[in-house]
Order: sequence, then structure tokens, then C-alpha cells
Amino acid sequence: MTQQHSRPQWWHHAVIYQIYPRSFMDASGDGIGDLAGVTQRLDYLANLGVDALWLSPFYRSPQADAGYDVADYRDVDPLFGTLEDFDSMLAGAHERGMRIIVDIVPNHTSSEHVWFQKALASPSGSPERARYIFREGRGEYGEQPPNNWESVFGGAAWTQVPGEREWYLHLFDTSQPDLDWHNPEVLDEFDDVLRFWLKRGVDGFRVDVAHGMIKAPGLPDWNGSQAMIEGGNRGPMWDQDEVHDIYRRWNRVLSEFGRDRMMVAEAWVHPPSKTARYVRPDEMQQAFNFDYLLTPWDADKLRDVIDTSLESYGAVGAPTTWVMSNHDGVRHASRLGLSRPGTRPNGIDADDEQPDEALGLRRARAIIMLTLALPGSAYLYQGEELGLPDHTTMPAHYRQDPTFHRTNGEQIGRDGCRVPLPWCANAPAFGFNTTGESWLPQPESYARYAADQQLENEDSTLELYRRLLAMRHEHGLGHGELVWQASPRSDVLSLTNGDVTLVLNLGEMPVALPGGEVALQSVTDAICDGQLAGNAAAWLIHADAYPDND
Repeated sequence: MTQQHSRPQWWHHAVIYQIYPRSFMDASGDGIGDLAGVTQRLDYLANLGVDALWLSPFYRSPQADAGYDVADYRDVDPLFGTLEDFDSMLAGAHERGMRIIVDIVPNHTSSEHVWFQKALASPSGSPERARYIFREGRGEYGEQPPNNWESVFGGAAWTQVPGEREWYLHLFDTSQPDLDWHNPEVLDEFDDVLRFWLKRGVDGFRVDVAHGMIKAPGLPDWNGSQAMIEGGNRGPMWDQDEVHDIYRRWNRVLSEFGRDRMMVAEAWVHPPSKTARYVRPDEMQQAFNFDYLLTPWDADKLRDVIDTSLESYGAVGAPTTWVMSNHDGVRHASRLGLSRPGTRPNGIDADDEQPDEALGLRRARAIIMLTLALPGSAYLYQGEELGLPDHTTMPAHYRQDPTFHRTNGEQIGRDGCRVPLPWCANAPAFGFNTTGESWLPQPESYARYAADQQLENEDSTLELYRRLLAMRHEHGLGHGELVWQASPRSDVLSLTNGDVTLVLNLGEMPVALPGGEVALQSVTDAICDGQLAGNAAAWLIHADAYPDND
């Protein structure tokens, strides 16, 4: 029996916290975060008030792409600990009422995966090669790639097997060969991988590159770019109809373990009505709402994307998700401090426009009040509750993202949002560990964002998040209903969800608040003499309505 959306489940309203294990907490002291480090901080996460934790990959991997190049899907890389460490972390989270979601990376494996090593050692046309996408090159001697596809990370999407006419496809790095999902062996293998982790007690899976596993028949040439266009990937390598057959199959696997297991799709497709196809009742349960993440600092555009999202996902009976940051893009506290707030550069370095750090944080604190006021499920990226900006001046020699290296630095990449967290302002590596080691350098500015400087500080970003999450839970906003209210200005948003009213002022000039009890404000100077300052937000209880300007 497939899972249905017939009655609300925990993921319909959950707030889910993304942990990027390399950068969360390092218990071993080697400079790379680990599972034991996550376990050490479970009380912090429970006190924050989140419902579930999503962990980016911790599997065995040569780490060419920070673990998204998986060599063994059923084991923990020694960098992060052991399977026993995973079990302890999972048990500790469950004891504190938090669920665990793990990443699954099905589009490609590592080139060091035993399957790919056997493929390279086997002849053309062999069963070993049939698990991947090998094709004969063009030209008299096969010296040209089979088609003109580009890698998402830059450069060609094909690599030639030395001494042969055949090439293999990798939509990402050379070390990440794409699997052939028409092969029954691949389907069976991943059924087994899902069951392996479900039997260990995981509550769900985040599916990496969920829109990329099926390629168009014949692998036709495509002259478009792999750059994001209007929020979605385009071309014959993305969002093919057959991919949905895989998720119907996976839905049945999850159903073997009850009704409370879930999947969330990383599907960079546009518009929301296309993303919603991934969360039909017999497929996944959630999909990341990248259209919301990509929306600029503009009241009309935010209202439009919220309405479109609720309509599209509601049409298939699925919850909407809301997300502002993750491990693949510039943190929103930095994006919102740019001269064009909300634009999404592919990384920021010292030669680029530097965000206005104070303004970016102010807007980030305001936008989270909108995000957590919306019905549905919300995702938080580790460190956003501290107000962390990107490391925007990281010297090039520290950078590890394959995007940076494959484009010869033309694309800065994602290292700036992956810097280890600051836990203690006056400790080595800001408390990330006790040794001071850090796989990416932390900027000195992180001292003032450290968690120990924000705990018990009622004006801190951390305390704002804690209060928002507690109030969201208390008032049932996740499973509530949005009602837009009349707005006094075009740069002001006002909505009601249950007995909570949000007012968000995206402009620079103050605006009068409606009557009602102010429960929370985004910054200490947000409200003065009944006026809400610019770039600020407030939650009110039992608020009056603005006069209808119509």
C-alpha cells in the first residue's frame, strides 16, 4: 500500500534543521565535524525547538565533493565516525523527540565505488558498464564526447576512458559518474540501501538531485547552459517523466515500515506546479521550495510565490515547504545585504560586492518571521539561527568546492556557506573543537555570532528563533491557514494565521501597525510609537485589520 496524504503527518508542519556534518561540531579534534559532535549538541537542538534533523552525507567517500561522491552507501566514513556513532546519535535525537532524515545520493556514485571500478576494468557492453552511462565518443577515433552536455560544476559532462573510444557521463564532477536508472540492478540496489537505513530507524530521506536520474532517450545535444534559469534546471538531462516511476517504487518501500517515513525532493524545477508533481500521493512527501528561496526582497513577489506554492502543493494534497538557505548557496543573511537584496550569486569573494552585514542580518531576522508564520513545513540551515553570514573574503587557496576549481575560479562556489559553526567566542576554532583545527577558515567576525554569546540574551538572533519556534508550535501555525490582510503600502505584507498576525515592512520608511498585542518583533528597535520600522517584522496576537484600501 502506498503512502497517502489523507491525514496530516509530522512532516506537514515540521521545522527541520539541516546539519552539514563537516561543519557542525568536531568531537575528534581533527578539524572536520563528526557524528559524535552532533550527539554532543543534541540538547542545543532540542532547546532550539526543531522537530527533525536532516544530515548531509556522512557515508564512505573520497570527499571529492564533500561526501556527495559516495563510495559505500551502507557505512559511515571514518572522518565522521562509525555506524555505532550513527546509532547513538539517532537514539539520542529520538529520545529528545527529534526525527532523523539522512541524505541519499542516487544520481551518481563516487568513481571509487566498487561498481565503477569494476566497470572500468570490464569491456564495453559488459553488465558492469551497464550500471552507468557509457557511450562511444564521436569522431573517427571516438575522440569527441558523445554529446555537448556541460557539467553543473563547469566543463564537459563526459570523461573518456583512457585508451578507449568510450566515455562516461558525469553531470557533476569527473569523480561522480552518473548511474543508469533504466538498469534493474540499480533499482534493486537502492531499494536495499533505503531498507538498510530504515531498519536502523531513520525517519526519512532527502533525495539529492531528485530531478536528474533519468535522461532523455538518445541523450540529444542541448545548447543551453547549466546555469539556473528562472529557478529551475533545463534540458534533456533533467525532470524527465520516468523519474516519477522511481519515486512510486520508493514510496512502496517506505510503506513497508509504516506511514510515518518520508522523503523530500531536491528538485530544481520551475514553476511550483512542476515541483508539486514530485509530491503526488504515491510519490514523495515533500519537495524543497526553491522558488521561495530565490524570491527577491519584494512584497509583491513574495506574496505571489507564497500563493502559487500553496495552490500548487495543495492541489496534490501535499504540504508546502519554506526554505531560505542551505549548503549549496550564499546564506540569506549575506544575500539580503547586497545592493540587489535576495539575488543569488554563485559565491562571494573579496573582489565581489561585499554585503552590508548589519542590514543583511536585520532583513534575515525579518524574513524568518514571515517564513515561520506560514502554514506547512520549514527548513533551517545550521547557523542561520545565529544570524551567520557567509565568509565572503576567504582566500582562494582555502577553497575546496569542485565548482571553483573546474571553472578556474570564475564561479566562487559554496565554501563560504560551509564554514564551521562558532559555538564559543573565546575558544579555539570558536568552540568547533578543542584543538583549533578547522577544515575551512572561520572569519574573525564569527566571534560575535558565537552561540555562547547569544544564549540567554533576549535580543539575540538565537533567542528570536527559539521564541518564534515555541510560538509557532503553541499556536499551531504549521497546520494553520494563511489569510492575507489589507496592506497600507505596496512594500508591506500583512497576513493572519490563526490568531497570529504578521506584518513585514520591506521598505525603508516606518508604517503604522494595526492594533493588537505585540508578541514578537524582529529587532529591538522594530516598533516605536505604534510604528513598525523599515526592514523589520512583528507578530501580533488578536490584531485589528488594516483598513481595506479598496
